[in-house]
Order: sequence, then structure tokens, then C-alpha cells
Amino acid sequence: MYMAESEKRVMHIGWDAEAVFISRPNRFVAIVDILSSGKQNVAVHVHDPGRLVDLLYRGNGLLLKKATNPHRKTKWDLIAAKKDAEWILVNSAYHRKIAEWVLSCPDISPLGRVDSILPEQKLGDSRLDFLVFKGDKRIWVEIKGCTLVRDEVALFPDAPTIRGKRHLDELILAKKNGDNAAVLFLVFRPDAKYFSPNRLMDPQFYGAYQKAREAGVDFYPLLFTFRQRNIYFNMILPLHEI
Repeated sequence: MYMAESEKRVMHIGWDAEAVFISRPNRFVAIVDILSSGKQNVAVHVHDPGRLVDLLYRGNGLLLKKATNPHRKTKWDLIAAKKDAEWILVNSAYHRKIAEWVLSCPDISPLGRVDSILPEQKLGDSRLDFLVFKGDKRIWVEIKGCTLVRDEVALFPDAPTIRGKRHLDELILAKKNGDNAAVLFLVFRPDAKYFSPNRLMDPQFYGAYQKAREAGVDFYPLLFTFRQRNIYFNMILPLHEI
């Protein structure tokens, strides 16, 4: 297991108000009460399609950020949710920036020093997050966010993901064609000590994960914490299949 000598600050993520979760009528909208203004039953945008069952339940604390587009239907974005004494990032709009920071830091990145990083590159029928060049190697990189933990094990996915399985299938094909491939799981739960694919939630994704490992696709679960309006990198978690 890789352990950073000290945690590394990744980026600033601001927020404007605290709120309390009421309900989630669909994947992209939550209903909240905003504490500072006293406004109740306010619709906010949820930028994470996962179920987030540990984090979005009635009465739980939230952090919100005002939307920059004045014409948008929802005027707030959900940034983080409370878990015990910690704030957990639940906004996947930041995932690519966080991952790009990791890939750009050779003392942190599991890929080491790279020459260039191209975002959103097409591979097969999918558009993957990054194509990384390192010497004469091409490395396809896909990013997944993880906020579910059971018994100190971070689990992905927290809901069935056809798209996630398709991405693994594309990475297997990339390996067969002579490229390298990797998946970075961004784990935002400081209580996680290990990572495992969530076999019970999505057996098809689990099967694709097994095939991808056999094909030589690399998997790196990266642990982050969110506090004082900043994201910090902590360590690479060991893989532990359950």
C-alpha cells in the first residue's frame, strides 16, 4: 500500500450554505431546507447519479454552492454530505479535475511521470476520461467516484452501472490492441481502508472487473478527504475483493 509522507492539497472547493436533506425525487434533484436563509423545500442539483444511501437521508447535513448560471432551473449545487464528523464530496463534476491533478504529479500518480494528458478521448463506442502518453506508451484512463463503505471497505458501484461495465470492456480491448489501461477510483470516505468492486450490487460489473484484471488493466483506489473547503490526497488503498 502506498502511503503519502503527508497529505497533499489538491484543490479548493467552495460552498455557500449549509442545508438539511429532505428527499430525492429523482437522480439529479434533491429537496433540502437551507439553514442560513430558513428557506424550506428548495430543489438543488445532484451531480452524482449514484444512490448515496449512506449520505442522502432525511435530516442529514449538506453543503451547497450557488449556481453560476442565473437562468438555471435549480439555483444550488449539492457539494458535500455529512458522515459522522466528516464532510464527503458528492459532486462528480470535480472528479476529472481531481484526477488530472493526480496524473500531473509524478510523486503521487500511480503512473509516475507522464509526457502529456488528453481529456475525453474516444475509444470504441465510449469516450474515456483520459489518454495519457508516457514515452512510447499510450495509457487509457477511466475515472470512477466512490462514496460507499461497508466495514472499512470502499465499494464501487453503489448502483448497477451498465456504463461502467462498458468502460471496462473498452479498456480490455485497448490492452488487446497493445495499449495500457487503468481505472482510478476516487474514494472520498476517510473511514475506508481497502477497496473492492461491489459484487452484490452489480455482478456484471464485478465480472468485467475480474476479466479486466486478467487482461492487465490496472486499478488504483485513491483516498481523498474534504475539509476546510479543500480536497486532500491521502493514499492509494489496497485492493480487497469481497
